Amino acid sequence: MMKSDNAYQNLFTEVNNITISYNDVGEGSIPVIFLHGFPFDKSMWKGQLDCLKSSNRVIACDLRGFGKSTDEKTVLSIDLFCEDLVSFMDKLNIEKAIPCGLSMGGYIALRAIERFTERFEALILCDTQCIADNADVKEKRYTAIEQINLDGADSFNEKFIKSVFHPDSFANKMELVENLRSIVSANSKGIIAAGLTALAERSETCSALDGIHLPTLIICGREDVVTPLSQSQFMHEHIEGSWLKIIEIAGHVSNLEQPEEFNRYLQDFLNSLNSVSNFGLRLEPVNQ
Repeated sequence: MMKSDNAYQNLFTEVNNITISYNDVGEGSIPVIFLHGFPFDKSMWKGQLDCLKSSNRVIACDLRGFGKSTDEKTVLSIDLFCEDLVSFMDKLNIEKAIPCGLSMGGYIALRAIERFTERFEALILCDTQCIADNADVKEKRYTAIEQINLDGADSFNEKFIKSVFHPDSFANKMELVENLRSIVSANSKGIIAAGLTALAERSETCSALDGIHLPTLIICGREDVVTPLSQSQFMHEHIEGSWLKIIEIAGHVSNLEQPEEFNRYLQDFLNSLNSVSNFGLRLEPVNQ
């Protein structure tokens, strides 16, 4: 079960004039770097670190301004998060990694693959999409920012929490819901607004999907209403050789709602990377 007080030691390093907080456990030559969604923090990946640390080096980091990473002032952007990721890898002497991003973390992973392809060995996309905001969605984000600046973030946070879970979680997993609610509410209203701006101003990465030639795993909750399954199916169709795994009874935070199934797909994918020396021979498209 995810806890807001992360069970792993908080490590810190200086990257791009800010302090990044991260967890780093397990061993392996190619680490998996977990990138959390908005407006969460690295503790959302505790269940994945618990599962994979015996077989892989796994790192979960707080994006700048979130969790225990600093920065309350910079104008946030997906490109800036990408640059932080690569600088973070440089600081830890990581030549290549496998990014695993959920939602906004997926936006960062897709952009990083596009800009810094040579730094990555594979790609894991969870409950995310490649499209940019259309005019209507962008306007709604800026309206939300205005409301947050006037009245605080409580109303936005509660509406957001209600959007990310499958109805079953509200009925049967209230501890999980409360844990995530506490993580979201720990953010300042300034960081919520800055994160919404980064989401609103992000560029699309759909046009770059055909150029992704890395082993790719795509996971999505069937009832995800934030980044719908159709978006994952679109990415699967355009990333050659990608795996698509659909998780039943899950919404936008499928790794939290169905961790055992989610972790099994992660483990199977990572095992497949190690099974044959030539990537091109071993990964066939997989649908579920």
